[in-house]
Amino acid sequence: MSEFTQPNLRVLLSAEQIRVRIQELGRQITEEYAGKSLLLVGVLKGAIPFTADLLRAIDLPVQLDFIAVSSYGASTKSSGEVRILKDLDASLKGLHVLVVEDIVDTGLTLTYLLDNFRRREAESVRVAALLDKPERRIKEVAVDYVGFPIPNEFVVGYGLDYAERYRNLPYVAVLNPE
Repeated sequence: MSEFTQPNLRVLLSAEQIRVRIQELGRQITEEYAGKSLLLVGVLKGAIPFTADLLRAIDLPVQLDFIAVSSYGASTKSSGEVRILKDLDASLKGLHVLVVEDIVDTGLTLTYLLDNFRRREAESVRVAALLDKPERRIKEVAVDYVGFPIPNEFVVGYGLDYAERYRNLPYVAVLNPE
């Protein structure tokens, strides 16, 4: 696959590293949720590739839903204000919910979602994130399944974007905007 001949991209995690780690996470989630009613909730848009690959790596009957929230807009920094743009289609009552995030950064969006989902009477609510950027945390939040901890750099690819670009890269790269 093309690596977009962009001088402002530096590969941080290869497609192969991501594939291997998602298989490991899938095995762990399969073991820990055996016999339970699991609902994956992908956070749109960035978590689509991770959600799809993680879903295929879990060897259990799994339900799938999506929620869209916004805290960034076209900026590289979170605004801190979280808005639901598309809500879930089904009730969470009695389900074991696994929120699937592309990246946990400040923790503001995730804290908002977890509080919201717990109020909806989910049996349990846990988090799987492809990327974790703990240096940027404003709100402490537990991430139960972490693909990769990463340094405090702005990243794109594998679903993550900058102004809706770069989501289709098969790897994660550091973006140095011109």
